[in-house]
Amino acid sequence: MFDAIKNKFLVPFDGNFSLKKSLTKLEDLSFNKEEYQKNLNALNERIDTDQRMLYAQDKHSVLLVFQAIDAAGKDGTIRAVTRGINPAGCQVFSFKQPSKEELDHDFLWRTTKRMPQRGRIGVFNRSYYEEVLVVRVHPEYLRYQQLPDMADVGQLWQQRYESIRQHERHMAQNGTVILKFWLNVSKQEQKERLLARIDTPEKNWKFSSADVEERQYWDEYMAAYEDALNETSRPWAPWYAIPADDKRVMRLKVAEILAETLEALNLQYPSLAKKQEQELQLMRERLINEK
Repeated sequence: MFDAIKNKFLVPFDGNFSLKKSLTKLEDLSFNKEEYQKNLNALNERIDTDQRMLYAQDKHSVLLVFQAIDAAGKDGTIRAVTRGINPAGCQVFSFKQPSKEELDHDFLWRTTKRMPQRGRIGVFNRSYYEEVLVVRVHPEYLRYQQLPDMADVGQLWQQRYESIRQHERHMAQNGTVILKFWLNVSKQEQKERLLARIDTPEKNWKFSSADVEERQYWDEYMAAYEDALNETSRPWAPWYAIPADDKRVMRLKVAEILAETLEALNLQYPSLAKKQEQELQLMRERLINEK
């Protein structure tokens, strides 16, 4: 199985991750527009090169999971990181409020259907982790899930963590490389971004009053994130806590981790058997001699 690459933002596997010690901004690192674009272009090229080999080799798939508070920058980061990738080799899914059909299945059902095929990079904008984040902060949502035993809600979260760990281990054992990114934005920065959505006409469509309402539960969300990351960061399915107050730094750090992970897989184009090489030469001669 794949093992996580070493990185300063890697959430440890021993349950000792502390949200209070997790940075929302790197004070000693920033990029102007030109520097940012140059670095991003180089990373996009590395990712594109390896994605082509990933597709040709057809042995691994890659799943990128993005979780964050609203306005942390998930959409923009996904666009930046996947820019230049062959669309045939990339699948992006956004998971919002579940449908009635989805609620009538177990909580992993709707995302399991969207797991990337071998040779492809799959992106989840939100994911099954919503069931131990939003639903934990708002346990009243559980009444829509028709669960058979609701006597011990506290035990339910541990059961879901266990289900997620088993699910991700199963996927990893079958060739899926799982990278999970928590975009760690500060409450003040989120406030400024929400105000920008109100004050900028071109951004009005992004604004939802629900985002403001949810701010009253900030501490509850942070506690839920800390528990989820500690319970489910594993060598075969690591979490990375990415500082998100500076969008350029955030996007570059995510792209770096993806590029380095793909390169660590030692991907190669498939080699041909002797008989196949001979057949290629025959076809080459046939095309050259064609009249």
